[in-house]
Amino acid sequence: MRTRSAALGALLLIVAMVAAACGGGASSGENQAGNGPVVQHRYGSTQVPAQPKRVVTLGMTDHETVLAFGIKPVGVVDWFGERPFGNWPWSQQLWGGRQPDVVGQRDEYNMEKIAALKPDLIIAEYSGMRRDQYDKLAAIAPTVAQSPRFPEYGAPWQEMTRMIGQALNQPAKAEELVARTEGRFAEVRKQHPEFARQTLALVDTYRQGAFGAFPPTDAKSLFMQELGFKSPPQLSAAVGDKAVAEFGFEQMGMLDVDRLVWMTSDEVAANAVRNNGIYRSLNVVKDGRDLFLSYQNPPVGAAISFNTVLSIPYAIDQVVPQLARPAR
Repeated sequence: MRTRSAALGALLLIVAMVAAACGGGASSGENQAGNGPVVQHRYGSTQVPAQPKRVVTLGMTDHETVLAFGIKPVGVVDWFGERPFGNWPWSQQLWGGRQPDVVGQRDEYNMEKIAALKPDLIIAEYSGMRRDQYDKLAAIAPTVAQSPRFPEYGAPWQEMTRMIGQALNQPAKAEELVARTEGRFAEVRKQHPEFARQTLALVDTYRQGAFGAFPPTDAKSLFMQELGFKSPPQLSAAVGDKAVAEFGFEQMGMLDVDRLVWMTSDEVAANAVRNNGIYRSLNVVKDGRDLFLSYQNPPVGAAISFNTVLSIPYAIDQVVPQLARPAR
């Protein structure tokens, strides 16, 4: 009798797990997880809890946006080596000393760690989460995947803020955060109308003898565009649809634009650029219209890369005064 009962129990457990997995997918359109809103995403639609409390974020910047809504994620992925997570100046106070568990790096997730946290909601916006990963995660908790309207890592911060706000059942707060942040950008454009008349190339020191350029849809490029700058057509065409395109120093001529901003984490590589003969011959360099920004010391580059409602004000305060300095 006990054998038959155990077999029946195991069967019911399997059925429950399959039902939970299907509940988060496109076929059924909702999870059996509460009476919150139904959120549309890349892999279907998910009904989220009315008041989620244990949130795991799997997008590389999602935890910051969740923090802006007053919720401290219990699990996050590592991207910038930012542990402990309170070390970023724009988010330190909101963490309040709590550190989340690290459940993966970039787009590789530890499913066992995630399940052990017993989340009531999983969010993956700024991510490359695949369908097979989504199916496994949806069996653990209601899961909201990337925006259905943009490519991977291509959704602007406004879209991600609104999707996360909907998932957290705080759409009004999302609109408030978007309006406040857009107001900061509008203030910069009003104070510096000259930005709108200038092209700006955003590149990375990348590695010795080469530099990397970002497309106009990259979060860092979007930040500069919202300050008012235009992406150089020749550079955008050369990058194409790549997340980042590598070029040799002999191609530095395409960087002779109105403003040139380097993102760097390696001072040796940065000095190799500064001392390169081709680079020093560019008019943008001769006129002092180039600028080097560190990713982490100070973390200006990280703030631009995150491009969230938390990091944007910090990035504006740090970057705009440098861009506003007159050329020599």
